[in-house]
Amino acid sequence: MKVLFDTSVLVAALVQPHPAHQRALPWFGRASSGKLECVVSAYSIAELYAVLTTLPVSPRITAGMAHRLIHENIESMASIIPLSVSDYLATIKHLADLGIIGGSTYDALIIKAALKAGVDQILTFNSADFKRVWPDSNIPIKEP
Repeated sequence: MKVLFDTSVLVAALVQPHPAHQRALPWFGRASSGKLECVVSAYSIAELYAVLTTLPVSPRITAGMAHRLIHENIESMASIIPLSVSDYLATIKHLADLGIIGGSTYDALIIKAALKAGVDQILTFNSADFKRVWPDSNIPIKEP
């Protein structure tokens, strides 16, 4: 099974004090062991770094630690899916047609990567937001 991991799931899996850590960790373990194919949007890599380096945890996650977490845990096991300029433009058109504005744009970009990769499922802690920005997607959107 090919599963796109949203940034929210990656953060929870990588940060032990995160309130959803125990829900995300088994999924991360299955991906690490090869029991499922992990897909990550290239956008999520940047978002993951931004979130990790600003997360209010003690001790703080430094820039170097965040890079190492991404390098050792995500790069080594995930297929990272980049979007082209035409993918971005098509996503913006899609959102404009639906009248969707603001930060939901980033969820739509992650779904665009899922569509591009042909995943079987999207895993996120923001399922309602994902379903709202791409209501005609036939990819199941689930929470851990």
